[in-house]
Order: sequence, then C-alpha cells, then structure tokens
Amino acid sequence: MIQKKNIVTWILISLFTCGIGGIIWFIQITDDMRTASGDSRLSGVSALLLTLVTCGIYGFYWAYLMGKAQAVVKQRRGLPAEDSSILYLVLQVFGLGIVIYCLAQNELNMVADMSGPNVPPMQGPPMGPPQGV
Repeated sequence: MIQKKNIVTWILISLFTCGIGGIIWFIQITDDMRTASGDSRLSGVSALLLTLVTCGIYGFYWAYLMGKAQAVVKQRRGLPAEDSSILYLVLQVFGLGIVIYCLAQNELNMVADMSGPNVPPMQGPPMGPPQGV
C-alpha cells in the first residue's frame, strides 16, 4: 500500500538532516514505485548500494528507470502514459535529484489518492514498456 507523503516536509527533512532524510526518501520512493509499477528491478536499498558502489553512475540508470516506471503506473491506471525517463535523466545529469524525488513523489501521491474502495482495479501487464511511447 502506497501512502501519501508531504513533499515540502521531506525536502525540509532532507535539508535539516544534511541529506540523511533524502536517502531515506530515495529508498521509500524507489520501493513505492516498485509496488505501483510491478517493476522488480526497482529496490530502494539495492539502488542506494549500487549508486554508492558505482560512485553515482547507477543513479543515472535509476533516474531513467523511475521515468519508465512512472509511465507504466499511469498506463496501468488508465491515464495517458507520458514517458518521463529522459526528463529524469537530464535532471540527474544536472545534479537535480531532489527534483526527481519531488516529481516521483507527486505521481505516487496521485496513485495513493486513486487507491480506494471505489477505484477500479489496475489494468495491463505487471511490467512492460508503455504503449505508444
């Protein structure tokens, strides 16, 4: 179950904890996106460790995967699927990972809003490239 998170609160936590809160947020966003998209390649702790071991190089791949997973989540919810993978990758190149966190959390908050007793079940396969992208 994906829970809504206040984006401003997590930005402030990240600032006041000198980035430790950002690491926790990174892990939670990645795990929530895995839950929403069904993409088993996304794991918060694994992504963090791989990013550390590769001196940040894996972070570019992570950003790309997050954009793809976001499109899959939208497609499965019956919404127009917009592939944000290139946007996320460009943001990562310019060191704007916190913006990726905000955009991904916004999408996850919308998914959390759509989860409820009156919401139809998700459509489509558990994971795959969005159609028409």
